[in-house]
Amino acid sequence: MPQYKTLIALIAVVSLGFAWVLWPLFSPVFWAVTTAIVFDPMARRLKERMGGRRNLAALIMVVGILLVIIIPLLLIVAAVVREASGLIAAVQSGEINLHLMFAQMLDTLPAGIKALMVRLGLSDLAGVQDSLSAVVSDWVGANAPTMLSFGQTAVGVFVGLCIMLYLTFFLFRDGEALLGQIKAAIPMERGVLEALLDTFTLVVRATVRGDILVALLQGSLGGLGFWVLGVHAAILWMVLMSFLSLFPVFGAALVWFPVALYFLSQGMIWQGVGLVLYGALVISLVDNIVRPWLVGAATRMPDYVVLISTLGGIATFGMQGFITGPVVAAMFIAVWTTFLALPKG
Repeated sequence: MPQYKTLIALIAVVSLGFAWVLWPLFSPVFWAVTTAIVFDPMARRLKERMGGRRNLAALIMVVGILLVIIIPLLLIVAAVVREASGLIAAVQSGEINLHLMFAQMLDTLPAGIKALMVRLGLSDLAGVQDSLSAVVSDWVGANAPTMLSFGQTAVGVFVGLCIMLYLTFFLFRDGEALLGQIKAAIPMERGVLEALLDTFTLVVRATVRGDILVALLQGSLGGLGFWVLGVHAAILWMVLMSFLSLFPVFGAALVWFPVALYFLSQGMIWQGVGLVLYGALVISLVDNIVRPWLVGAATRMPDYVVLISTLGGIATFGMQGFITGPVVAAMFIAVWTTFLALPKG
C-alpha cells in the first residue's frame, strides 16, 4: 500500500535524524545501554526482592555502579595521570635515559633478532619514537571527536557521566517495556527475533565480562608484579597492560617482556627471569583459564576475528570500540548463521 510505504520511509528518515541528533552523545548513550545490558539480570533480581518497586531498584543499581565502578575508575585515572606526569618529568630531566636503556636492552637480544630489528628500522630509538608519534597523532586526530565527545574538560566528563547515569536509571526501570516495544516493531518471525536478541545480549555480557574483567585481572597481576620488583609508575603500567590485554596474541606481554629485558640488560638476572616466568605462567595464562569460564565456548570467537574487530572498532568509534567492534563481529556471525540455517525456498 502506498500509505504504508510512505510511513516506512518517514520512519526511516526520522530515525536517521534522531540518530544524527544523538551522535554527539554517542559515548554516554553507548555506555548507558551497555551497562544496562550487562547488569540487567542483577537489576531484575533486585526488583523482584523489592516487591516490584522499579524506581527504588533502579536507583540502588545506579548508586551501586557509581560507588563500586565509576568512582574507583576515576581515582585510578587520576593516579595514572599523576604517575605519567612524573615519568615524563623524569625523562625530560635526564633522570631516566631512554636512549641508554634502549641500547642496553638491544644488546641483550640474540644476534638474529637484533639483525631483524636493524632491517626493520627498529634499532634506532629516535626513529621508533617518530614512527609511533606519527601513528598515534594520526589516530588521535581521526578519532578525537568521538573519543573526546563530552570529555575535553572536567565539566564535560561530569556532564557525560550524569547523562550516562540518568539514562541508565530509566533503562533499568523501563528496560523490559522498551524491549517489548522493540520486538513488536520489528517485522520478523518471533522465534528468529528472540534468538537474535538473546545472542546480542549474550555477546555484550560476554564481551564485557570476558574481555574487560580478564584485562583488568591481567593488568592487576602485572601491576602487582611490577610493584614487587620496584618498577617505577606501577599503576601506569598496570593500566597500560589492562588496555593491551584486550588484544589477543601479545597483549600485556608488550609491556612486561621489555621490562624483563631491561632487568636482564642491567644484570638483574633473578628479577628478569622471575618476571618472564611470572608473565608467561601467571599473567598470560589468565586469558586461557579465566576467559573460557567467564565467556563460555558458545560466544568464543577466533582470536583473529577478535583482533581485527577490536582494532577496527577502536579506529571507528574511539575507546568504546573495544566493545562495539567484537559485538558487531559476533552479531555479523550470528545473523549469517541464522540466515543460513533458515529453510530455503
